[in-house]
Amino acid sequence: MIATIGYFQLKATPGLWHLRLREGRSREIYDIASHEYTDTPSDSDDVVISVNSFKSKIIRIKVEKKEDKKNEDLLKEPQDEEKGLWDSISSTLTGDKGGTKDVDETLNIFSLASGLMYERLMRIMMMSVLKHTKSKVKFWFLKNYLSPSFKDFIPKMAENYGFEYELVQYKWPRWLNQQKEKQRVMWGYKILFLDVLFPLDVKKFIFVDADQIVRADLQELHDLDLNGAPYGYTPFCSDRKEMDGFRFWKSGYWASHLAGRKYHISALYVVDLKKFRKIAAGDRLRGQYQGLSQDPNSLSNLDQDLPNNMIHQVSIKSLPQEWLWCATWCSDESKAKAKTIDLCNNPLTKEPKLKAALRIAPEWKDYDYEIKVLWDKIYGTNTRNQLEYEAPNVDTKEIGAKLGLHDEL
Repeated sequence: MIATIGYFQLKATPGLWHLRLREGRSREIYDIASHEYTDTPSDSDDVVISVNSFKSKIIRIKVEKKEDKKNEDLLKEPQDEEKGLWDSISSTLTGDKGGTKDVDETLNIFSLASGLMYERLMRIMMMSVLKHTKSKVKFWFLKNYLSPSFKDFIPKMAENYGFEYELVQYKWPRWLNQQKEKQRVMWGYKILFLDVLFPLDVKKFIFVDADQIVRADLQELHDLDLNGAPYGYTPFCSDRKEMDGFRFWKSGYWASHLAGRKYHISALYVVDLKKFRKIAAGDRLRGQYQGLSQDPNSLSNLDQDLPNNMIHQVSIKSLPQEWLWCATWCSDESKAKAKTIDLCNNPLTKEPKLKAALRIAPEWKDYDYEIKVLWDKIYGTNTRNQLEYEAPNVDTKEIGAKLGLHDEL
């Protein structure tokens, strides 16, 4: 739930639904006082909502504290209880009654893409993640702009490579200033709704840009101590002097605002959702966004500018530089230590993404080719003959056998 006007969204399939307070501390402290626009009389204790249309259904629910709970705080447990609210909720969802587990057993990776080229890049990013970890992996994708072909292929890819996935979506609230350009809408989803996009039992996730190649085990990043910060970002490299003219954060407003702190890039970040929700970071970010976004000249890079602008209210843990290497900003010498490679744009050369990928990351075409082998087998196509590069010297039957595709390729 979002603090602003107590706003909440619930996704439901058609049918009749009973709405009630969650069992546990919420129900112990609060009662539903009234409800409007539901499908039961306003004085009824039962709150029933019928989902019978594809249009959003807007209802109003008012809750109030019980008489003997007036002075209690929802987010604080009584002194004689050891677990906090989020621990209680998470235990309910995961079945961990002992409360001893405080980390996800799954490596949660969040990403988004629009357009077929970025979906192709995202599949390669996924391959690079899977090739470098033994952890159980679950990918979370923003559903809004995914193509039908991606949504059809992803369950087949999941079956062959043994990962889980989920498509998430959130309707941009009417009361929050809307973005009009698709790119800026997607930037908004990268930062504005992190506290409400994921189930409460997801304690931590890593965002990885679609155009990234992973060269290390992301479990290492997942387990990194954020020292109390709700999230960690990697700062921009400062190696290449020819790019000094594009480092806008070195002067003017940003130099004054950051006061010696680093400006961080949003291509890769890790979020401690438990901490993020406890300090109401989502509400703070949305509040600042609502004020700044009224000016069309502010938040030029929404997904980066907003967290960097909020660094004094919502702290950022600076991740080690090797977690994000980009040819535009980082030196050639530092590439050997890179744990991820980001195919970021170069404002000087304007090199196309695919050309940059083939030049910068030799393994990129191997991942791409392996995916094409799987694609061709599933759909009976021949995309391997439509390459922008010379085909790798690999045995397609060997790839097929590795994927469990034993028929002739």
